[in-house]
Order: sequence, then C-alpha cells, then structure tokens
Amino acid sequence: MSIFSYDFMQRALMASLLISLIAPMLGVFLVLRRQSLMADTLSHVSLFGVALGYFFGMNPTFSTMIVVLIAAVFLEILQQLYKTYSEISTAILMSGGLASALVMMSIGGGGKRSMSIENYLFGSIITISSEQVWMLLILLIIITVLYALFRRPMYVLTFDESTAYVDGLPTSLISILFNVITGVSIAIMIPIAGALLVSAIMILPAAIGMKVGRSFSSVILFSMISGLIGMNGGLLGSFFMETPPGASITLLFILLFILATGWKKILFILRKNDRKQQRV
Repeated sequence: MSIFSYDFMQRALMASLLISLIAPMLGVFLVLRRQSLMADTLSHVSLFGVALGYFFGMNPTFSTMIVVLIAAVFLEILQQLYKTYSEISTAILMSGGLASALVMMSIGGGGKRSMSIENYLFGSIITISSEQVWMLLILLIIITVLYALFRRPMYVLTFDESTAYVDGLPTSLISILFNVITGVSIAIMIPIAGALLVSAIMILPAAIGMKVGRSFSSVILFSMISGLIGMNGGLLGSFFMETPPGASITLLFILLFILATGWKKILFILRKNDRKQQRV
C-alpha cells in the first residue's frame, strides 16, 4: 500500500510542507536578532498549555495558543525590564513553563493524559488533524502578508534597534507582534514536531540558509528549500523507520547543516587557491 494512501500521512505531509514555508520566515529573524532561545522557551511553555487543555477538557492546541500568546507578551515585557541580561527572561519562562506543566500533569493524573502529552513532547504524525492543517495554511497566509508589510521595519529593527527607534518605528509593538506570531506558530507546529524539538525546526533551516545565501532574500529562499528537504525527508524517514518525526527531522536538518558548512568551506578553499594562482 502506498504511503500516500494513508489519510494521516497526507495530512502530515501537507503540514510539513506548510511548516517548511512558515519556519524560515520567522527563524531567520530569530537568529539575526539573537533570539534563538525564544523559540525553545515558548516551546517549553507550550507544555503547560497542553497540560492545561487536558486538565479542563479543552482542545490542547487552543489552550496552548492562549498560554503561548500570554507568554510571548510577558517575554517582551521581561526583556524590556532586563535589557542588559535578557537571558533572565528566557530562563524564568522556560523553567516556569516546565514546572507548571509538571504540576498540572500530577494534579490531573496519569494514564491516557500522560501518553497524549508524550505525543506533544516528541511529536506524532497520527495526531495531525485537518483542522490543524487549515490552521497552518491560514497562519502561512497571515505571516506572508505581515512579512510583505513589515519586512523593512523588521530589517531595520533587527540590525539597528536605535535607528528604528529614531525613525519613529513602534519597536515594542513590532517586537510583541513578532513574539505573538512566533508563539502561535510554535503552538500549531508542536503536534508534528514535538515541544522539545520544534525550536530546531525553526532555527536550523535559517542557519543553513545563512550558510548558503549571500543576500537577505537568498537566505530566506535557501532556508525554505532546506526546510522542504528536511521536513518532508525526515517525515518520510520516520514513517519507514518508525522513529519519532521530530527527532528524524531534526537529525536530517543537522546533516544538511554539516553539508552546507562543508560546502562553504570547500568553496572558500577553492577561491583562495584561485587567488593564489592569479597572483602567480
């Protein structure tokens, strides 16, 4: 039987395709703004949202979105309070989110809830629903529109926050909006990627794109290409090898990053040799 004959695999492949387009547009800005840990922080906080959803009998995706939205705004407030030591805010939210999730899980009891939360920890292609695929599609449209509208302000804010402030840009509002969009994206991505590895799916394609691309636009393009290869390749590999999808996707991204780094090193050596020969 063909892999595409399974409904859950059709949904998972469609979700991975959409994620591979969403993640680079956010991941590149996260890396350039040196906020890679923000994705990891929000993914840990999302576990509290999942536990909260199961405890109150809500849809875990929606409860996670609510929790992550609040955490994203709170994260920006903490970063404004601790500008010199911004890592304090990530440490507070990361530890607080995990601690709250563990307490909520212990209060709610084990059994099926623990198994369901484990799926959110490591990702499960079976948990992807048509509703989540549509949510990803809507999210992609929103992010694409916001990217087109706020590309220049985000570019200025990323590389020179002081200039952005002098130019009259609402730096705090833009940062909060970016954090919120990132948080919502993480909340929707968790079922396929897993809370422990979703940050890698956002950061690694951006890191690969930055190794290969020479301009900002090319970095985004190569990040999306590597996202397509890593997401779909890892997902197919996890199906045939019966491994967690999030782990398989992450390992493939790491392999792509190593290959991109090696290729760039080879090109550097070749160019260096060409210059030596031209001088001779």
